[in-house]
Amino acid sequence: MASNIFTQTNIAVIWDFDKTLIPGYMQDPLFRYYHVDGRTFWREVNALPKYLRREGHEMVAEDSIYLNHILAYVRAGIFKGLSNRLLRELGAELKFYPGLPEFFPAVKEHVAKNPHFSKYDLKVEHYIVSTGLRQMILGSKIAEHTDGIWACEFVECQLPPGYLTQGRPESADEEITIRDISYTIDNTTKTRAIFEINKGVNKISTIDVNTNIPREDRRIPFENMIYVADGPSDVPVFSLVNQNGGRTFGVYSSGAKDEFAQVNELQKQRRIHSFGEADYRPNTHTYMWIMNAVDEIGTEIVKHREWVLKNRVGESPRHLDGQGEQV
Repeated sequence: MASNIFTQTNIAVIWDFDKTLIPGYMQDPLFRYYHVDGRTFWREVNALPKYLRREGHEMVAEDSIYLNHILAYVRAGIFKGLSNRLLRELGAELKFYPGLPEFFPAVKEHVAKNPHFSKYDLKVEHYIVSTGLRQMILGSKIAEHTDGIWACEFVECQLPPGYLTQGRPESADEEITIRDISYTIDNTTKTRAIFEINKGVNKISTIDVNTNIPREDRRIPFENMIYVADGPSDVPVFSLVNQNGGRTFGVYSSGAKDEFAQVNELQKQRRIHSFGEADYRPNTHTYMWIMNAVDEIGTEIVKHREWVLKNRVGESPRHLDGQGEQV
């Protein structure tokens, strides 16, 4: 009898970060720490693509160019001493929307307490997929409630040619600061993270995102996913999840008419299934929609597991009653 690699009994709730879990942008504590005007920084970032193209650079990664500008501020001494450790410390200052982080463990507990779900070992996993700074998310109070975080990373060392044989030159007086970019994720490559969650790359090191795995053998099927985000920049992931049977939900800040209009338009375009205010406290629309989506997915998983047991597991042999009938 054939057997699948995974039982596919995990539900993934996948989250964007900025304006989905927190109001505004995570870099705000960084600007406050260095007394930098964030509006000026972002104006410079937004002007970079046009400026660089004028200088002959035709291909510019607009979603991640801000990382280069952070490094420019480090080299200029404006972000003096900026390290991954400091980014984590600044992440602790991030303020979350109402109901967070309590909502994350509440969803897991909700599933764990359902006897129909626990019978088949159903579990919820929370993932964050962000174009922001991974170290800041790791330093925030929500990190301990997540099962994986995809975001941009800096490195604090620059290895010279020949480092494999000659080693890295040591300088005792060298200040530890971020020096280069080690990993980037943008609005389109977020879909790569979704495939990694889908295939179980983050759980089994021998599996790669490009590994050919049949859909029935993937760890978390798309139909077991819920993606929660705030706007048009998340359309690539919304489309991927929707087209493969998952659930999508948009959020907006309380009283933010422009944000409401954005997610309302996304629903009209059928890019998201529903939307609600970024308030994750019990009995709010957003709380109930996500909980209900988890219940619906869980119910479908249970139905599938029961079908598998009925159709792929034979009945136990029983004694005959002497008349040829089983008893």
